[in-house]
This record gives sequence, structure tokens and C-alpha cells, in this order.
Amino acid sequence: MIRVRHKMLVASIALLSSATIWAQNSKHTLELDGSSTNIKIQPAMYGVFFEDINQGADGGLYAELVKNRSFEFYNPLMGWTQPKGDLHSENKNSGYANIVTDKNKSNHNYARVTINNDKNYELINEGFKGMGLHKGSKYNFSFLSEKASGNIHHIKADLIDEQGNVVGSANIALNKNGFQKYDAVITPSKTVEKGKLKLTFEGNGVLNLDMVSLFPQETWNNRPNGLRKDLVQKLYDLKPGFVRFPGGCIVEGRTLAERYQWKKTVGNIADREILINRWNTEFAHRPAPDYFQSFGLGFFEYFQLSEDLGAEPLPILSCGIACQFNTGELVPIGDIDTYVQDALDLIEFANGDQSTAWGKVRADMGHPKPFNLKYIGVGNEQWGPDYIERYKIFEKAIKSKYPNMIIISGSGPFEAGEYFDYGWDELKKLNAEIIDEHYYKTPQWFQENAKRYDNYDRKGPKVFAGEYAAQTVAIASPDNKNSWETALSEAAFMTGLERNADVVYMTSYAPLLAHAEGWQWTPDLIWFNNLSSYVTPNYYVQKLFSNNKGTDVIKISENGKAVTGDEKLYASAVVDKNSKETIIKIVNTDSKSKEININSKNLKWGKNLTKTTLSSSSLSDENNFSLENIKPKSENISVKSGSLSTTIPANSLVVLKIK
Repeated sequence: MIRVRHKMLVASIALLSSATIWAQNSKHTLELDGSSTNIKIQPAMYGVFFEDINQGADGGLYAELVKNRSFEFYNPLMGWTQPKGDLHSENKNSGYANIVTDKNKSNHNYARVTINNDKNYELINEGFKGMGLHKGSKYNFSFLSEKASGNIHHIKADLIDEQGNVVGSANIALNKNGFQKYDAVITPSKTVEKGKLKLTFEGNGVLNLDMVSLFPQETWNNRPNGLRKDLVQKLYDLKPGFVRFPGGCIVEGRTLAERYQWKKTVGNIADREILINRWNTEFAHRPAPDYFQSFGLGFFEYFQLSEDLGAEPLPILSCGIACQFNTGELVPIGDIDTYVQDALDLIEFANGDQSTAWGKVRADMGHPKPFNLKYIGVGNEQWGPDYIERYKIFEKAIKSKYPNMIIISGSGPFEAGEYFDYGWDELKKLNAEIIDEHYYKTPQWFQENAKRYDNYDRKGPKVFAGEYAAQTVAIASPDNKNSWETALSEAAFMTGLERNADVVYMTSYAPLLAHAEGWQWTPDLIWFNNLSSYVTPNYYVQKLFSNNKGTDVIKISENGKAVTGDEKLYASAVVDKNSKETIIKIVNTDSKSKEININSKNLKWGKNLTKTTLSSSSLSDENNFSLENIKPKSENISVKSGSLSTTIPANSLVVLKIK
């Protein structure tokens, strides 16, 4: 018994000793030096990247509720059903719709509706995974129509719920000559997540129908035919420094014919030529045969959105290479001038006065003042000699006409390797201004790469971290999650971006938006369905950095070294000369909390500190439509002049802000 007790005593002493060692290891003294580093935080440091993936535009940010409103899909009646008869059914005697095509117009198709049996025929639109309808909200219903023969004198528009019950109606008299626009306002009597629009016709005869539309009146800034308010509000709350658009791989297209052509996305909405979405058939695990682009959200609307958000517009244009993961189709160098001219014309559209051809187009669309475009991107994720050859031509032409335009070039789709090294080497020779880097990697990679930019050439090109997101499984896996582990790892990485703001000028998470039923790619920053939306832990990490970016980097160190992951602790610090605040960001990826003491020099502090903590009890935790478990919590703390002590919880991001 004595020996047993002796062994227990030794074990207890060992445990106490271990606990003491752990306690010592969990205490950190950080030194904050307010003397100038001469490293400025760029106003456009933290931005948003938008691409029409995951039903991000039609059925998402663009608030139109009618799918295939102008019958332009490759199957012109996709999204529409005729439950009581169609052209090929035995019931066509009641009525039917067929498609008339005029290839001389950019809006090629319209529906010709034949009514033989008054009030019996129905034409129903299913919307984008249904139509989200809010009780008591007002919806603008409109269409273009002309009588071809007979006397169809009214169209009745019913909003119906999942069971087919009518929740709102409008009856529109057809009393105009020629192809004319008709409109009405419908107010649903109940909230419906997956509603539909049903059209019935009074009278008999033949009617031509086009541009059938249903829009909520309550859009962002209450613009007719505008953007979904709750989604734009979430972007606005990020205080983004830039908006990168329209992608992404969607810029390139699977083929050159399917590339994004900005000139087809401006002007009269009814005349914008529809295009198959590049993500339509990309992933076998998430086929989307009804995924097209109406371009109701086009380049004018992108510029307008950027202006609304107080962000710099950053358009990315095709460089004449289709997606190299698909066809890799190349425009011959002899034919590249058309693509280059598109870039020059876009700058004129954005910045030219009304005396210029494209400046007049912008003014005629309702924006006489220039958009003050400063950045333009040439290509998205292209690589190799073909890209460099084409980039040189674009750069020469743009700089010759617009010498102050800042050009974004690309280093390919990977964060390292042969393509990456070749791209950087060649672009450095060309004195490229900003090079776009992309990385979709594991959470561990993001933690390990907080020092990625510490040794980049300070005199070389600057970096645009244009697409990044931690992947819980693997890139493009449908099983990736927006877990707290991914967000925390991104936060650790972002301290490295901020510390190296003399190299890293711009950053954006990707992708931005995802429909809960219409997604192709995970993870994503903001999730939505037809009625509501929620933000991920990753969103809150982005928001805490963007809302607290400051103006100048200052040094924060431990034992004379930057805080870059030793003992799973990361930190960066800035001052905001406008608000006269010191802002410290600390990330703890350890499963244990850490006691932090911060000593400062060359800084004058007030007595009140705001401490904002973002954390969760489990690394696998996520937010969802029902509950945002993971969101920042703030508290006010009194501090002594020149130093402060605080606890950084396990697996947390903490932002300390002091006047």
C-alpha cells in the first residue's frame, strides 16, 4: 500500500508539474510598436468576388422571379408548363403555346399563344426552384403582348402556392395596339417559399407574348427590376473595398463562343442576348440543365452595385482563351484585336463622357457621370506562354490609351507549381502591377501559410489574393462545409495578408453566393433560399477584417518575431488614422485558451477597449437558416495606460480596438 501511495504521489506531482508547464506555455507577452512601418493598408484591401455560380445571379442576386421570361433557353419552354394542353397533346384544342423565332433580333423568341377554349388553357412558370413570395409585399407583374388574331381581351395572372391555391391575382385588359408592355401589381395574401405564376386567358384567338416578369417592389434602393435586398445588404455590411465581376471561370466560357461578352449585357434589358451558364453541365454531381444567364444583371448593374457599396469596380475580361480545364480554345493572335477593343471600349463605357460612343450608352442607361474605373483584369485563371503572349498585347493597348489604368494579371489556377512559377517569372519581366493568386486548400494549409508573403519581393508586382477558401474535403467536392475550422484557418491566414499589406493589395473569398437547392460548388460565403438568407462563419471573419482594416500596419511581435503560428497563435495590428484607433487581430487555433499581455510603445491609449470574439465550441460547427450560432460577440473592457491583458479563448478570432 505504501508503494502504491508513493506511485500515486509521484504521478500527482508529475501532473501538477505538467499543468504548471502548460500554464506557462499558455501565457504570451506581445510587444506592440506604434512607430511607422511605412506599410499602408490599401482602401481596396478587402473586397468581394461575384460569379454567377450556385444560381448567384438569376434566381439569386437578380430579383426576377420568372425563369426563362423571354423564352430564350435552348429549350424555349423550359420553366413553363401547359397542364391543360400543349401543341403536341390531345388536349391542344383548349389552347397551346408554341415558339416563334426571329433571328434578326437579339431577343430571338416569343411565345404564340392560341386560345380555343375560353378560360381553360393555363401557362405556368415554375420560377427558380419556385418563387419566394412574402405576405403583404407588392410584386410588379409585367409582360409584352400583341394580338395576332381573334379577341383575347384579358390575361389573368395568379400567384399560386405549392398546393395550387391562389394567393394573389391581377386581371389585365389587353387594350393596346401592337407589341406593348402591360403591367400590374400583385400582393400575396400569404408567404410562400415555392410559389408559381399561372396565366389564364379570356377570349379566343392568337396572342404573342414575351418578357413575362415578376419582381418584388422592395429591392435594393427600391430600383425597379433591381437586386434582392437582403443579399445586397449582406454585401454592404462587409464594407468591401472592391467588387470583382463577372467571375471567375464564367469569364472564359467552356468555348470562346460561350465566353462572357460585356457588350451583350448592357442597353435595353429586353434586347440582351441570353447565354448558357458555364456551370450548366460542369459537375456530374450537380447537373443544372436549366442554368442560363438572362443578363438582367449585366455590366451596368455591376458598376452600379459597386457604386452603391462604395467599392471599386474590378471587371475581368476574356483574353481570348477559353477555360483551359475545358476546351482551351484559343483565338488566333491575328484576331485578338476584337478582344482588345472590348477592353478599351469597356473603359470608355465606364469612364468616358457623353461625347464618346460608349459613354453615351452609359448615360442613356441613366448614369451620366463616369463610374471612375481604376482597375481592369485581363484573363481569369489562364496559364502558359499563350496567356503571356496575349497579355502583352492587352497591356500595350490599354496603357497606350489609358496609362493610369491598373491592370490585374493572373498566375494560373494553382498556388504553386510549374504554371504558377512560369506566370510569375514572365509577369515580373513585364513589370506587371498586380498578379492574381488563387488557392482552394485545406485548413491546415491556410494555417501553415500565414507566412506566405513574408519573403515576397517588396519591389516586384503586388498580389491580389483573388479567390480563396479553405476546403474541408477537397476542391470542388460537394461535401465541403462552411465549418468553424475553415473560417478560423482563413482568419489565421488573413493575419499574414494584413502584416504583408505592402505586398498584398487586394483579397477576396470565393465563391460569394449559393442557393440552398441550386448550388454547384461548396463552400460559399452567403447561403440563401427563395425567402431568406444566412451568413457563414467565414463571412464573419471577412467582415471583422474588412470593417477593421485600418490605414497603416504596425508591428506586433513576441520575442522579437512576428506572431505567425508558433504555439498556434497568430496576430496582426493596424492603426486607423481616421478614427484614431489601434486595432489588434489575434487568432488562437489551439484547443486551449491563452492569456495575452500586450505592451505598447509609441502609442497613446485611452481607457476603454472593445473586445470582439468570434468562436465556437466545436471546429465542425456551422451556421444555418434556423440559427447563426457562430457570430461575433463584443464587450467593453477598461485598460491601463500602455498595456493590457486579456484571454484569447480556444479556437477563436479576437479583435481588440482601442482609441
